[in-house]
Amino acid sequence: MQNLTIAAEPLRFKIALDPTLSEPGQAVSGRLLIFMTAKTKPLDVIEPDFLNPEAVFVSGIEITNLEPGKSIEINPDVLSFPKSFSAAPAGGYQVMALLDTNHSYTYDGMGEGDLYSNVVKINLPIANTVQELILNEKVPGKTMAVPENVKFINFESPALSAFWGRPIIMKASVVLPPNYDKSKSETYPTVYNVHGYGGNHLGPLRGVSEMQVAMSAGKRPEMIYVYLNANNSLGHHVFADSANNGPWGRALTTELIPYLEKQFRMDAKVSGRFLTGHSSGGWSTLWLQVNYPDVFGGTWSTSPDPVDFHSFTGPDLTLSTPQNFFHGADGKPYNLIRDQGKDIMSFEEYARLERATGYYGGQLASFEAVFSPKGDDGQPMTLFDRDTGRIDPIVQKAWGKYDISRILQDNWKTLEPKLKGKIHIVVGTADTFHLDEAVRLLDAKLKALGSDAKIEYIEGRTHFDLYRDGLSDRIANEMYAIARPKAKIAATK
Repeated sequence: MQNLTIAAEPLRFKIALDPTLSEPGQAVSGRLLIFMTAKTKPLDVIEPDFLNPEAVFVSGIEITNLEPGKSIEINPDVLSFPKSFSAAPAGGYQVMALLDTNHSYTYDGMGEGDLYSNVVKINLPIANTVQELILNEKVPGKTMAVPENVKFINFESPALSAFWGRPIIMKASVVLPPNYDKSKSETYPTVYNVHGYGGNHLGPLRGVSEMQVAMSAGKRPEMIYVYLNANNSLGHHVFADSANNGPWGRALTTELIPYLEKQFRMDAKVSGRFLTGHSSGGWSTLWLQVNYPDVFGGTWSTSPDPVDFHSFTGPDLTLSTPQNFFHGADGKPYNLIRDQGKDIMSFEEYARLERATGYYGGQLASFEAVFSPKGDDGQPMTLFDRDTGRIDPIVQKAWGKYDISRILQDNWKTLEPKLKGKIHIVVGTADTFHLDEAVRLLDAKLKALGSDAKIEYIEGRTHFDLYRDGLSDRIANEMYAIARPKAKIAATK
């Protein structure tokens, strides 16, 4: 690792582009991020640490037309997290620059085509010099071995294309069961799986080979799995129709699913279409089941994003006089991330980090892209002021139509017979993002309505270990029991 000059003034960086990374005269643009950490272990890359947010300084700024061999000087204090770089205590640090060329870092980190520098050492304080970081590496494209019986779908949606005024492609990975080709007539129940925030339709394929082995061995029923892609330029669109993202729910239910059912031997009926997903995928699938009860035969939604806006992981978004998004009336900050019972990161800290890393695709920006009206500038209206946490009452009111708990209560007379036996929610009591709190509120409301929804709390489980001990297999068997009530079901834990 290279050592840089010791100095003593507010930190400044000169960012240069290695000529070998771009054709002569071909400039690059994007979100320039600078990371700095006092961690002593030599690092190949530096990234935010959500379990120790104070450990990594992050600065972000938009740059345009940086040409090969030229440089730009950056003041990292203009927009930084958790505080200004100049406020960092004296000592040794590691620093790195990254150019997010397609504004996807906030959603899923470093990606194909991003440019980054070597990690270098500096010492603070610094005087009379600007430290240079050279963007001299490019993130390569990812390759993956595609399991057997996997088909990739690229479907041009008429509804979404009309909304955007350009072709919009819906992507999915279809996983066919091991014995699919042995018959020309047998149909299969179909599971529509929606990934969580930061994912796509390709990530789940890592576990497909193991799943197909379990199917072949009779430990798991043979079904068709459709891994949907819910990632777009504004983050995770959750398959909800919105003013900013377009009619994703309508496009799925009236366009993509009918198309798939013509291409593959799916059951093509309500009792053979199932939903499951985790986190943002958990919210997506519950939303789809509630809003399209005549399309789907049941959802198994795990650790869903807030399903009752009385607790949007802290703030109550149902009050006529809005709360502050960052803290309660007592001034105590709302915690967003916890680990082993310890509060790790507040909502305010998360919002400030997201603002530094970039506007496009962040978790909070994703919520606003789905739930908020479109502003006069053509962008999603922000729910809250990023500096003060003050909630905009007009935007909060607009969010109300996406409150699943409220939708169920207001429409229960119509929805009750259509949702009988169809709602299953599983969440850990130690969910990393406190998502169990909104689930409990929804649970109480459903019980009061007389619903037969099955809501399960797994003691001590977090957001990331919920599926330990065979939950996925159990869900598969519960689905199959509905689609094939006379079939013999494999025993699960």
